[in-house]
Amino acid sequence: MALPRLRSGGDPVTEPVTVCVPARDEAHQLPGLIADLRAQQGITGLRVLILDDGSTDGTSAAARAAIGDDDRFRLARNDTDPAPGWTGKTAACARLAALAADLTDAGALIFLDADVRLAPTALAAAVRALRSARADLLCPWPRQRAESPAEWLVQPLLCWSWASTLPVALADRTRRPSMAVACGQFLVFDAAAYRAVGGHAAVADSVTEDLAIARELRRRGRRTALVAAGPLAHTRMYRDTSELTEGYTRWLWSAYGGPTGSLAVGSIAALAFWVPPLAALCGRGRLRRIGVLGYGAAVTGRLLARSTETGGPPGRADVVAALAHPLSVAAYLALSVRSHRAHRAGRLRWKNRSLEVG
Repeated sequence: MALPRLRSGGDPVTEPVTVCVPARDEAHQLPGLIADLRAQQGITGLRVLILDDGSTDGTSAAARAAIGDDDRFRLARNDTDPAPGWTGKTAACARLAALAADLTDAGALIFLDADVRLAPTALAAAVRALRSARADLLCPWPRQRAESPAEWLVQPLLCWSWASTLPVALADRTRRPSMAVACGQFLVFDAAAYRAVGGHAAVADSVTEDLAIARELRRRGRRTALVAAGPLAHTRMYRDTSELTEGYTRWLWSAYGGPTGSLAVGSIAALAFWVPPLAALCGRGRLRRIGVLGYGAAVTGRLLARSTETGGPPGRADVVAALAHPLSVAAYLALSVRSHRAHRAGRLRWKNRSLEVG
């Protein structure tokens, strides 16, 4: 699968570029992102807006210390809960977008999560790619870092889920909402297009606001595009098994249109990725050979997806994780069941904030 990749080099970006960073309890992550933003090159009109969204861990103090005397940064704080019908992140992003509109209504509007890390040329490369693609939203996919066994099992599935099934070149040419791919960790909008579709207010109640806003743009006849951010951007979303479990639980219930869709996808995944290794282990003759081929195809697809994400050959840990792909699918399905149960019980929370918006 050919996927465009962010590239360093090119003319300086002279249009206004406003970066928006929603941060809730990110004192440990935010200083690293701020340091990367301060080091960005190739953008003459960079402004950074950071919203401390009701943090209780000293996020604001950590941000101020990291910002220092850099007057390109503005730090704001919100101490109110989201209005009914809004999730915490969509409300924070909408407030940041309103602050950005006070600075300029033109140029590029970039949303970054606090756990993203950037090479010095990443933002300029992303804005150039947005304009080169003539898109209204560019989705640079960061390399997903993993350090614990649970992360190695689950995190590569994010990229694999679309890289193994979606013809990206075709998807980027069409405006079909169902073929949109987005990663809310790093989103680059044309500012005017973002506001024309209503911004995050258009997806206020979504727990997967990144995909929802990409689909909303496409429904309005706008274009979205996907690129691999590769060596220029990476992130470690979760720090341990507990955080990973809670993170996936908060949104998997909304995947595939609800319980029926999740059941259908889960059944297909179990058939496709459990039966071949079982046949390879327990079968005989032709059945065993078919099982080995099926299992090998799954492992190969996992490794190709990882190479697409990282921009380089798979490492040893990638190979081990790919060989454990049937276990990855089992973990994903278990997380999906947990998410649906929590949603039915009204117990979905993230960072001490309810996700039940009615």
